[in-house]
Amino acid sequence: MAAMSVKPPNSTYTFASQPKAVQQQGQRQKFRQAPIEPQDENSLYANLMYDRRVIRGNTYALHTLPAHAQPDPIEVQRQQEAKRRAVARRKAREQVRTRTPEPVHDRRNVDVQTELYLEELSDRIEEADVDVQTDAFLDRPPSPLFIPQSTGKDVSTQIEDGDLFDFDLEVKPIVETLVGKTVEQALIEVAEEEELAEIREQQREYEELRNAELIELQRLEEQERRLRAEKDRRMRQAQDSLQAEQDVAQKVAARAFAKAYLQDLVPSVFNNLRENGYFYDPVEHEIETSFMPWLVDKTLTHVNQLVLGRTILDSIIRDVVNQRIDDYEKLADTLRQVIEGGVDMGTSTGDVAQGSGQNTDRPESAHGEHHGHSEHHTNEEGENHTGALLNDEAIDERDEDQLNAEEDAGGEQ
Repeated sequence: MAAMSVKPPNSTYTFASQPKAVQQQGQRQKFRQAPIEPQDENSLYANLMYDRRVIRGNTYALHTLPAHAQPDPIEVQRQQEAKRRAVARRKAREQVRTRTPEPVHDRRNVDVQTELYLEELSDRIEEADVDVQTDAFLDRPPSPLFIPQSTGKDVSTQIEDGDLFDFDLEVKPIVETLVGKTVEQALIEVAEEEELAEIREQQREYEELRNAELIELQRLEEQERRLRAEKDRRMRQAQDSLQAEQDVAQKVAARAFAKAYLQDLVPSVFNNLRENGYFYDPVEHEIETSFMPWLVDKTLTHVNQLVLGRTILDSIIRDVVNQRIDDYEKLADTLRQVIEGGVDMGTSTGDVAQGSGQNTDRPESAHGEHHGHSEHHTNEEGENHTGALLNDEAIDERDEDQLNAEEDAGGEQ
């Protein structure tokens, strides 16, 4: 049987059930049991409308307690800080407010009126009567109150002059009181004026003393300020002089280092510039750029002509030698054919000798003619080559004369 907890008024809903064992699979009954009729408050409810655990109505109207009943510490701290500031502000106002000096011995401070016209002070509220005139017969007056007629007798008493009040006798104590009070008030006012005069004198002396102390304080502060300014100026001047000395030392060291560094740098730079051709002699530069290329060109032309002549001469000599070698080979072939032909010794010998002589003479004559022709050709080539060389020399001399003339003209200009 489950235990339920009913929600008390103005509280949140809670529910708790007693622990119970879970039925095993083998112990489960086959058929459903009949419902049990509710017998007490802890019985199960079949209808939710009668279940007390169900809350009916609007849940927003429920009164729920806060998560913590204690006040917010931040709000408490803010209130304490506001109170502390108010107390500090009140104390500051009390300290700033000018107070009356403490009274001397056997005296006390009393609040009095110091205006020209004295005013009576009382707790009664001031009243004044005001009348208003109205027009006649505007409103009907109210009916008078009904007063029944008296049934008694009227009795009167006659009082003569001097029976109840004697002015001369009764006014004496009043006048004495008024005069005494007036004189006493006058004496109090005179004493108060004298005391106020003494207070003003004391305040004046105090002001003079305070002004003198303030002047002395200002003088000491000004002296301290001047001493501090002088000290700062001296320290700044010493720092400036030390900085200037350091700058001079750095400049001297930098100058010495630069001088030592540039001592070998300047000659090397000028040597490199001179080697690269930035510094040169105009005459030497003109000779190297104009005259030397022209001279080399002419020399190469002359040498090429000599080499060409030698090459032609060598080719002629080579042709002549080759021609002679061919002639000798032909003669050797002819002799070999004659020997191999089996000609008669005598006849052949004579014929061969004669033929050999003839052939020998012919080649020699031919060789002589050829050699003579070759020599003649060689002589002609040599003469031509010699003429060409003479012409080149004449051209070179003419160019040199022209160059010298141009240089002389440039020098004259």
